[in-house]
Amino acid sequence: MSLDLAKAFDFTGKVALVVGGTTGIGNGIACALRDAGAETHIWGRRSSPADYAGEDGDLAGLAYGQMDAANSDAVMAYEAPFDRLDVLVCSQGLALYQRQEFDLDSFRKVVDVNLNSLMNCASRFREMLAAVGGSVIFINSVGAFRPTRGNPAYAASKAGALGLTRVLAQAWAREGIRVNAVAPGLVDTRLTKVTVDDPDRLAARLKGIPANRLGTPDDMAGAALFLASPLASYIHGQTLVVDGGRML
Repeated sequence: MSLDLAKAFDFTGKVALVVGGTTGIGNGIACALRDAGAETHIWGRRSSPADYAGEDGDLAGLAYGQMDAANSDAVMAYEAPFDRLDVLVCSQGLALYQRQEFDLDSFRKVVDVNLNSLMNCASRFREMLAAVGGSVIFINSVGAFRPTRGNPAYAASKAGALGLTRVLAQAWAREGIRVNAVAPGLVDTRLTKVTVDDPDRLAARLKGIPANRLGTPDDMAGAALFLASPLASYIHGQTLVVDGGRML
């Protein structure tokens, strides 16, 4: 059977949920899915879309729901306004700087957001995804593969997400669910402002990126749409590094 390349990125009739889809990478992916024809839902922690006014996201045409994905009880009790789910993207993330993550409470908070919440969301929608042969995409980080100085919880949670991607992919493949991940390099988002807004620090980082530029949410959206598309139908358990060559 040959692929219909003209329809490979047509998500018309599909339903997607992007956790953390209000700003940054998650919003870039949500907008790409929306523009590709998918009925696209997003989760954020604030009360309403109006609370994101002035942020860097585009929420037009996206169905918003308030959710703390780290709250397993709330996630499991969620009453979905859709009756099918083809694509689940988990783009929620947290990093605490100035060595805050060495404090145990802060460590747990970051791990809850970056790792435990992935399992919360995947578990909640497993049956829906299995019913249609859906795709799960975790947004990880190159921090899964290398130390992140001063951020032990971030590094540990991202390494854990790498393992979770592999295990869920292996466990759920026979149910028709594909589980993969995208590992961005340095992307200009709220989470990276500590580097992006420091000219000296940014210049030093750019020297280590062969592409000689920061990544963008659109760069990550392209990778995510590929993984969600029929072109990736035989890809299971992989974490696709999208970093401008930084890991080379």
